[in-house]
Amino acid sequence: MIRYQSEQGFKIGPLGFLIVINLILYVATSIKPDLFIDLFGFQPASFLNEPWTILTNLFIHSPFNINSPFGSIWHILANMITLYFFGSYVIRLVGEGRFLIVYFIGGIVGNLFFMLIETLTGSPYTIAIGASGAVFAIAGTLTVMRPKLPVIIFPIPLPIPLWVAVIGGFIILSFARFVAWEAHLGGLLVGLIAGYIFRRRGRFFM
Repeated sequence: MIRYQSEQGFKIGPLGFLIVINLILYVATSIKPDLFIDLFGFQPASFLNEPWTILTNLFIHSPFNINSPFGSIWHILANMITLYFFGSYVIRLVGEGRFLIVYFIGGIVGNLFFMLIETLTGSPYTIAIGASGAVFAIAGTLTVMRPKLPVIIFPIPLPIPLWVAVIGGFIILSFARFVAWEAHLGGLLVGLIAGYIFRRRGRFFM
């Protein structure tokens, strides 16, 4: 009989950690939506008094009892499924550390874009929640590094190039109500810049 013991053991990794935390907080927000959205949601008008919300809102998603077309389980499912597939690929290319840097910088810059534009347009009391800005940063990074990667986007039955899916998805969502397109734009720009830097420096596996 041979006894085998894994040296690495179980490891959830940063990607799994992000997804698990988002899912846990989604359940909590579904139970107490007003509490969690008020405490962790990002509102430009109250940012100076609640600066932590520029980061914490990335972990809060609208529950099923919020009165908006995106206030359902589809909000978090879309973000987490996209994050899993794109994030897994980006981690293989650039590593976990750079993945996290792009993710959080993209989310924060997305919030700054949201704050700037909402303030200029007279809507500083709007609250933004969700990881979409950070997810778009990861998508933008992968778009530059692997633009022709074939992906299948529901309900399109055939694979399309990644760059078409990401840019097309951004444009379509930008015209939808209750969507913080400014955060998507900020995150996407961060991702495109990061992807360009990684590609120029060759810091990924071919």
